[in-house]
Amino acid sequence: MRNPARQYCGALIAASLLSFAAAGCLYSFTGASVPAHLKTVAIPLVDDQSGFGEPGLREKFTAEIVQQFTSDNSLEVSDRNTSDSILEGAILSISDAPAVVSQGEQVTRRRLTLTARFAFQDKKLRKKVWEKTFSNWGEYDSGGGLSQRQVGLQDAMKKIAEDVLLETVSGW
Repeated sequence: MRNPARQYCGALIAASLLSFAAAGCLYSFTGASVPAHLKTVAIPLVDDQSGFGEPGLREKFTAEIVQQFTSDNSLEVSDRNTSDSILEGAILSISDAPAVVSQGEQVTRRRLTLTARFAFQDKKLRKKVWEKTFSNWGEYDSGGGLSQRQVGLQDAMKKIAEDVLLETVSGW
């Protein structure tokens, strides 16, 4: 005699695996890629309009964006004069606020929120593909001073750089 509960579990497991496999296929085939006429992108130094006063912020943020594009390899990073496209950006604001307050109103973690605007232009077709404002955050331990603040800032920059890359290579 067969156990109906065992058959049901087996069918449920098989259906789950099939749906996960189908979802994976759908995901991998729905993302559009960069048009064939675009091979390179120029990424000039990001402008800092935040007034936050962080030394080297422009260079660090630009380096993070270049690293994301280099790792992805959809567009080769090139100079402004020879590139097929250009990605220009500006840091609009950075805020630093308490994130976790423990007993006795002691701030233990802080959240740094970075907001930046980027525009991606197709130089070959001479048109702006997109312009968008991105905002993301990073947290850090409040007792660690400036070195810990750097951790939060780096995390926020990395998240925005990933968002900018995704917007650039998958929005077609």
